[in-house]
Amino acid sequence: MRPVFDWLIGSRVLHLGKRTLIMGVVNVTTDSFSDGGVNVDRDRAVEYAIQLLHDGADIIDVGGESTRPGAKVRATEAGAGVTEKEELERVIPVIAGVKQKHPKAIISSDTYKASVARRAVEAGAEIVNDVSGFLWDPKMAKTLAELKCGAVLTHMRGRPQEWRTLPPVPDIVSLVKRELRDRTEVAVLAGMKRERMVIDPGFGFGKNHEENYPLLRRFEEFHELRFPLLAGISRKSFIGRALARDGKDASVADRQFGTLAAETVAILKGAQIIRTHNVRACADAVRIADLAAG
Repeated sequence: MRPVFDWLIGSRVLHLGKRTLIMGVVNVTTDSFSDGGVNVDRDRAVEYAIQLLHDGADIIDVGGESTRPGAKVRATEAGAGVTEKEELERVIPVIAGVKQKHPKAIISSDTYKASVARRAVEAGAEIVNDVSGFLWDPKMAKTLAELKCGAVLTHMRGRPQEWRTLPPVPDIVSLVKRELRDRTEVAVLAGMKRERMVIDPGFGFGKNHEENYPLLRRFEEFHELRFPLLAGISRKSFIGRALARDGKDASVADRQFGTLAAETVAILKGAQIIRTHNVRACADAVRIADLAAG
């Protein structure tokens, strides 16, 4: 039996652990590794989000800037990445549009910028998903504490443009656990309540292909930190490497079955939330995995 939590997200509470919740991905970007350019149009993105809700998504995660491998995020390089203005123009109309058509929808804002997080919550988001683990914007933890929204703290090593050159880690699981513990403690000191945080070990974020497999194999160890766990495994490159044929990694389009297998493993090892691109397929996998998880 996986741990059960009450996740405080603004004025609502999400019950985590009795069943697996699904976070559906809506990338309002031109260059995301999986579906960049598909949902740049506001109306199309809103329609897609509503479809994900119908397919079984419990949460819609709206992002306006890609943090794919090699991306030059604006937090680290002047003139690179997506500006605050550009990100706001992409995501706020989508968040507002989804809330207008589906007022009870639970929306997450995928951003590392505190100013964007604030505007997103004002527009109706109840969760902020920061892939930098509150590191890239020093105002983020305090801002989230003030907003009293839910938050996902993701582990990341380095920056996307540095990932290919990061030295390997002998025990990646121990490193991620230690750094997640440190970062959640800093967030609490900044005023965030533990009950408002979910943690994500950050598959693919600053880990080489081989380092992701022990993260999945030993996923249950992250329960030692006593936070709900989110697993964002969908279509990641380490799945493509594991499915390689004739020396060539599987393309993003050919990673669906591998994704479902990895998501099922994460559920059986205690993930309370799965962040995924293909909600319909994941919803079926979740129903079976939850029966097995008990």
